[in-house]
Amino acid sequence: MFFQPHDTILFQGDSVTDCGRSRQNDDYLGSGYPALIKAAMDAHVPELGLRVINRGVSGDRVKNLAARWDADCVTVNPDVVSILIGINDTWRSYDSNDPTSAEAYAADYRKILERTKAETKVRQFILMDPFVLPVPDDRRAWRVDLDPRITVVRDLAREFKAIYIPLDALFAKESIKLGCAALAGDGVHPTPVGHAFIAKNWIKAVHHRRF
Repeated sequence: MFFQPHDTILFQGDSVTDCGRSRQNDDYLGSGYPALIKAAMDAHVPELGLRVINRGVSGDRVKNLAARWDADCVTVNPDVVSILIGINDTWRSYDSNDPTSAEAYAADYRKILERTKAETKVRQFILMDPFVLPVPDDRRAWRVDLDPRITVVRDLAREFKAIYIPLDALFAKESIKLGCAALAGDGVHPTPVGHAFIAKNWIKAVHHRRF
């Protein structure tokens, strides 16, 4: 079985993960995909008593994750770590002229994975692509910056034997059926449907290992 009784599952990332989660009460996971995943697991395997913690922080880039990793990962000592980070590394290149190179992104991302392996009881990483949809149309220009980050996530997933969820490709495919705005009105922040789509694909990715 993939999950073991009383496992701690840590979700990390930016606003897509944060979704208004509480800073004082770990039981309040916000309104996004971590809460939907927790509800599904509680419905299907309540006997496992899984603990889910959301430490996403709106606006974060990968360097911000690296800076807060002691407090928001190492001290949590998780069994499973799920990470979705990178869209702000791209966004700041366009709205603030504050780029993060793909090389710096890779170095900080690798650092947090290495630290987690060395300093916690982590058993499994789940890595998800940062994604963007072409709504509004100017988001199309972001591909040149975002695509190398997606390659980084894929490479790190191979290196660390992570479960890999190709969200960018999955959102692109689903947007053909539903339309971009139905999934993420600004191309970045998921709608409720978009969050349900992430949760569905996260659960599907671990399902073959069985809850």
